[in-house]
Amino acid sequence: MSAFLNAATTACATAAEGPACEGPLPVLGRDVTVPLVTGGEVTYAALDYAASAPALQRVWDDVAAYAPYYGSVHRGAGYLSQLSTDLFEQSRVTVAEFLDCRPSDQVVFTRSTTDSLNLLAAALPADCQVFVFETEHHASLLPWGDARVTYLNAPRTPGEAVATLERALADREPYGPALVCVTGASNVTGELWPVKELAAAAHAHGARIVLDAAQLAPHHPVSVRELDVDWVAFSGHKLYAPFGSGVLAGRADWLQEAEPYLAGGGASRKVARREDGGVDVEWHTTAARHEAGSPNVIGVYSIASACRALQEAGFENLVAREEHLIAKVREGLAEVPAVRVLSLFGDDAPRVGVISFVVDGWNSSHFAAALSAEYGIGVRDGLFCAHPLVRTLLGSEPQAQGECGAPEAAPGERSLNAIRVSFGAGTPDEHVERFVGAVKELVADGAKWQYRTEEGRCVPAV
Repeated sequence: MSAFLNAATTACATAAEGPACEGPLPVLGRDVTVPLVTGGEVTYAALDYAASAPALQRVWDDVAAYAPYYGSVHRGAGYLSQLSTDLFEQSRVTVAEFLDCRPSDQVVFTRSTTDSLNLLAAALPADCQVFVFETEHHASLLPWGDARVTYLNAPRTPGEAVATLERALADREPYGPALVCVTGASNVTGELWPVKELAAAAHAHGARIVLDAAQLAPHHPVSVRELDVDWVAFSGHKLYAPFGSGVLAGRADWLQEAEPYLAGGGASRKVARREDGGVDVEWHTTAARHEAGSPNVIGVYSIASACRALQEAGFENLVAREEHLIAKVREGLAEVPAVRVLSLFGDDAPRVGVISFVVDGWNSSHFAAALSAEYGIGVRDGLFCAHPLVRTLLGSEPQAQGECGAPEAAPGERSLNAIRVSFGAGTPDEHVERFVGAVKELVADGAKWQYRTEEGRCVPAV
């Protein structure tokens, strides 16, 4: 690490000491209070980590310590530009270590998981076949429009997932490249997928595999080498790192052979005018090839800071504590007969802190609105950008319409939506205990307030 970088990291050192991991990791917003429609205020219970996790205090402190040193990246001779460039490139090393990448792998910085998978889709070789389960988040379900895509039905066990993929790959046309895209942990059910086994099946049939780790990386260690995946994608904002950055890490060959994802400065190594009036361009073969424009150095550094913080806290401790919270929520919901928890693989399947459910007699939008307005609890309702999966899980059992309609339901269509509670390293026990208590009260006593639909959302009536 260069002397330039030491100036910033020394400033960060005191603020960025690793937090104790026995309890929740300190996050921004942990003391924020919100008003209740019934009167008074309460500390906000952020239980929508699967959408965006709160920033770790450690990350915020690191970024604040670096901010005075901020400068242009890869373009300046000045001290701050050199320091920022070193910080940016050292962040790439940190992320590679966090993911246990192979020496030949590239780490490309993007805007998000969605951006990462669209980048990979743009880099697919000609005539590539793509295999993706219908259970995927839209970020990994939709980017493959120009490829030959096979959508696989939702499996009901991990073993069925592997068998389904093996059959599909065995039946594919025996030529050309192929790619499998699979999630590590469902953003709807929280269930862990058999990534290592799916990777082995893909490779046995001459295919490559990309792992959508958006919901896995914040909760469990992700090793590219151990899982034997070809690429992994994740988002900073789910990893306790704000500022809109993401990662695509893995094999370099398809990325090096593809046209740059964005054409512009930074991606080009050499540009020269031709006699006919056009230009000749020589593109970089490193990760810079797909990082045109001024990079989001703050976002990239925040990801690296979050990676360090989670590793220092120890995933073994973080996983154990999260399993304790999962048990609290699942045991509490099991005590309410009107609640049905959604699952593909069954109650015993290992999972991260993401649980979706429906409540008999309630529209999910109405229930989520009441949790927020009357208890200060933030959850998510809807189809969670995984419409085929949620519709598969809910399609066989109509949900009774409540006082508020679901934004996804078309005119004349019955409501199909669910409630999702999600949590992680920054969640205190009190938040999940309050959530379970609120669910029980709402089911037993009903909402204390009247609600109406406004622009597709269920809101308290004034």
